[in-house]
Amino acid sequence: MVDGRTGEPESSDSMRTFGAVVQALREYHRLSREEFGRHVGFSKHTVASVELGRRMPDMGFVEAAEGVLGNTGALRRAAGFLERQPGLASWFRRWAELEKLAITLYTYECRMIPGLLQTEAYARTLFTGQLPPLDDEQIEDNWAARAARQELLRQRPNTAFGFILEEHLFRRGTGGPDVTRELIEHVLRLGEARNIEIQIMPTPQESPAGLDGSMQLLETPQNRWFTYWEGQRGGLLISDPKEVSILQRRYARMRSQALTLDDSRSLLQRMRGDL
Repeated sequence: MVDGRTGEPESSDSMRTFGAVVQALREYHRLSREEFGRHVGFSKHTVASVELGRRMPDMGFVEAAEGVLGNTGALRRAAGFLERQPGLASWFRRWAELEKLAITLYTYECRMIPGLLQTEAYARTLFTGQLPPLDDEQIEDNWAARAARQELLRQRPNTAFGFILEEHLFRRGTGGPDVTRELIEHVLRLGEARNIEIQIMPTPQESPAGLDGSMQLLETPQNRWFTYWEGQRGGLLISDPKEVSILQRRYARMRSQALTLDDSRSLLQRMRGDL
């Protein structure tokens, strides 16, 4: 499955329908977007984005709008049919849904720290450096979506999470020394959980198995395996057992090449001490 990647998550029919209902009720009450925005505590630009189906309304917006527009319950009911996760691009959403059910989730990353392990400061560094540039609302949506995904690590204690991270991801110093130090401390804390294994792939490597790039492997409760990788402008979700088997073998080779859990932890501690 390949979809084009865009800087902003796509709209949906449910978002456009919800927005049309808000606009119709607002106009019925003879309120401009600016006036309505003052009543609900949002800018007129946010109101416009919701009405045009470009922005997913949070429950604060829904509840405030209900009170201003008659308190009929129509907006609450309409909000129940919304079908977009803000901050998640269209090509990633199916994988994100599979993540919520996974009993095993393995990740090899050679480009950046995986989203599930990122701190807010590290993530915001990535968002603010993205091209084309994101506006403030998009950055907030992206972080909210990433923080929500990270709840998987706490909400699924019976899921086995495995991460193989290239050493240079920490050596690069993304965001500066303070951001990197906080990131290392965060990763070390996460690695203390019984169901989370974090291994570091040392930079000197004569025959690295990860030269073809980052990837993720996932096992469902029905013991079906999927794999996912993404590039500059899109992502690919693979369900073909033969293709998945090839990537499983590559991941197994990478696990054998990476440092042990204890050695990985020691290396992270040394890198933290060097900052």
